[in-house]
Amino acid sequence: MAKSKPAGRPVSESTTTSVRIMMPADANIRGNVFGGAIMKYMDEIAAVTAFRHAKKPVVTASIDRMNFIAPVYLGDLLVMKASINYVGRTSMEVGVRMEAENLLSGKVTHVGSCFLTYVALDDGGNPTPVDPVIPVTPDEKRRHREAETRRKLRQVERAEIRKLGV
Repeated sequence: MAKSKPAGRPVSESTTTSVRIMMPADANIRGNVFGGAIMKYMDEIAAVTAFRHAKKPVVTASIDRMNFIAPVYLGDLLVMKASINYVGRTSMEVGVRMEAENLLSGKVTHVGSCFLTYVALDDGGNPTPVDPVIPVTPDEKRRHREAETRRKLRQVERAEIRKLGV
């Protein structure tokens, strides 16, 4: 008897890595890389990852958390790694890890992490179902469990906000 393939896509199928050299146009008034530039690049790679998984157009629904851990300097290589952590019915949580590589010394520093939620859209621009994600490795399974917890917290928060009539 042939083994049936599980419904969904493995995390590895949509994982995306991107690199950019940080240029003067990315600088803030202190001469470091502007956090907003990093956030723009982060949203781009996360959207690509969600699009790859959904195989449909996607829109950013929320940015759950953005943690800047260390600065990024001009001339650094910004390395961004994104993967699907969790899939609901029409939404996906994408985790992005950002690292700065000093090209002269080779030193790599974890500079930030973020969780973003995307919603897949049909041709009419309405939310549409997405195939589940299949976590395989221990890290993928851990990230999936953590994403489930964040999703439950977001649902509780939305319910509380609705109670306030906001």
